[in-house]
Amino acid sequence: MSTDLNREARVELLRSMVEIPSVSGDEQALGAFLTERMERLGFDTRLDEVGNVHGAVGDPSGPELMLLGHMDTVPGAVPTRLSGDVLHGRGTVDAKGPLAAMICAAALNADSGARIVVVGAVDEERASLGARHLTRRPAPDAVVIGEPSGAHCVGIGYKGVFRFRTTAHQPAAHTSSPQPTAAELVTDFWSAARDWLAHRYGPRDGHRTALFDQALPSVIGLGGDLEEAWIEVSVRVPVDFDAAAFRTVLKELADGRPVTVVEDVPAMRSPRTDPVVKALSAGIRDTGARATAKLKLGTADWNVVGPVWGVPTAAYGPGDSHLCHTDGEHIALPEYLTAIDVLGTALPRLAASMRPLDSRTSLEAP
Repeated sequence: MSTDLNREARVELLRSMVEIPSVSGDEQALGAFLTERMERLGFDTRLDEVGNVHGAVGDPSGPELMLLGHMDTVPGAVPTRLSGDVLHGRGTVDAKGPLAAMICAAALNADSGARIVVVGAVDEERASLGARHLTRRPAPDAVVIGEPSGAHCVGIGYKGVFRFRTTAHQPAAHTSSPQPTAAELVTDFWSAARDWLAHRYGPRDGHRTALFDQALPSVIGLGGDLEEAWIEVSVRVPVDFDAAAFRTVLKELADGRPVTVVEDVPAMRSPRTDPVVKALSAGIRDTGARATAKLKLGTADWNVVGPVWGVPTAAYGPGDSHLCHTDGEHIALPEYLTAIDVLGTALPRLAASMRPLDSRTSLEAP
């Protein structure tokens, strides 16, 4: 096992990853780089059928801890440059910073008593092709999702998404006709669906309802005229969202018109007692900081693998998520290095918590 990962090497790994363009669907060059680099660091590496990079270190007989990040980025050129202790570039935050931190932490903790598997998935920014492929393998014992939470925060939940589309057709008629136009039909449909969501999953009178616990619908596409019109809606959904009931409501509101469900992934949330949450929180405290739990209004690969695997899971990684997908995307290197330290102390704790009670060590998180 090579442990030649001093500060300069850790920064060089991240910068090299950021310098390799990897827009969704074009991750091959970064995948080849990570395969070679992880092999040099002592990982057993492979590329799977869809292009995910897998690197494993540690005890094959120990609990399997998966560190699941993603290689792809959204489009848009953000020149890579180092300005003092700040690295600018597309993917620094979302999510090459978290993935690089995972690789470094795993390489430095191969003796944690666990089999640590780092996965750089493809296509997270589109349809999560990489994560969907992973659900075909046996579930690991625990998962850390590599997303920007901030070095002192643990992501304990992501909202789900329910996206649907409908089209309306009407015979040609004069605008003075009492017959509703196609455009009116789809906008009335949207209004009724939004009202149902607000009644079922909106703020309660006299009670404060967190955004994470509400259904948040948005029109993401709309077009048409008197004779033909269409609308597409994306709803960020809470943990208790009843997708089957909403499908029935949409069918009723469409009054015979077709409704296509484009995407349906549930929200995920872990309790603060989750072993991954506890281990990461203890790792943060070891740096002298206070660990903060964070709920995210977006979705991640957790929403894909979580319902299938059902194992302890939390999200963690350096970076300010408000910078995701922006032209100002950048990461502070001290935060990136701190995240490596947090993961490095969390992994042995998590490994201990996954072992049978009589074999756990004092490393287990309090």
